[in-house]
Amino acid sequence: MAKKEYSFYPGCSSERKASASNYMVSVESMCKTLDINLNEIPDWNCCGASIGYAEGGELPRHTMNARNIALSEKHNAGQDIVATCAACWLGTKETQDRLSHSEQMLADTKEALKEAGLDGDYKGEVPIRHMVEVLIEDFGYEALGKPVTKPLEGIKIAGYVGCQTNRPFGVDGESFENPKYLDKLVETMGAEPVENYDQKVTCCGGALAFSEPEKSQAQIKKIIESAYDHGAEMIVTPCPVCQLNVEVYQDHINKTYGTKFKIPVTYYSQLMAVAYGSNAKEAGLNGNIVRAPKLEEIAAK
Repeated sequence: MAKKEYSFYPGCSSERKASASNYMVSVESMCKTLDINLNEIPDWNCCGASIGYAEGGELPRHTMNARNIALSEKHNAGQDIVATCAACWLGTKETQDRLSHSEQMLADTKEALKEAGLDGDYKGEVPIRHMVEVLIEDFGYEALGKPVTKPLEGIKIAGYVGCQTNRPFGVDGESFENPKYLDKLVETMGAEPVENYDQKVTCCGGALAFSEPEKSQAQIKKIIESAYDHGAEMIVTPCPVCQLNVEVYQDHINKTYGTKFKIPVTYYSQLMAVAYGSNAKEAGLNGNIVRAPKLEEIAAK
């Protein structure tokens, strides 16, 4: 039996050939080393983040998240729900919180679930956690450091938390203004964290990247500039939207502002997979648009 077992909600971005499919590759490698078993929620659906951005209303979004919770409570009973996507984690937690405080919304949601064949299956009692919470709370930094076989020495990394894993719920025990868990993970893997990175909780713009790209790219410029100003050679994040926006819009920003940004943006799980002995493919590094040569060099050892 695996050391730790969880009910897993992958989310749309982790699907094969989706924007964060390489994230999932690295998570699988990381979990193999840590003996974590992820039991995928059967027939899970989108968290409805895009519905929220498009002002599609509360009930559809909460029903979609409640359906995933109900399916997990029915098929993976007794297991905490774990999400790797910040938006999925936030949306699911928001639904659980909202339904626990509104009898009317709960009743309406349960009626919708009844139509979907899940009559009475939603309890809303299961803990909903981001993967970084699992790593920090169920393992701890000391235990996470023990499997390191390829320390990430000689790399200075900026821990970019973003906003969705930070507010309104955050990670237990962490400051909203200056959360340190990514810095500690970076250090645990043998790399050097950027001290006092002042843009670590700045929003990347999220869906504004499509609707108002100028505003989003102005935010991203600040995030990258601060990383460079603090001597970072890489940025690490726990959020697929942050990773995508900060990585792929660097060329657009360079053309607009005359900058020369070309900084790798990786997931914490990619750092951990490499430090635990995975090669570049097993760590999903071949899926990054801006390559991380120092990380790939360590992975090749």
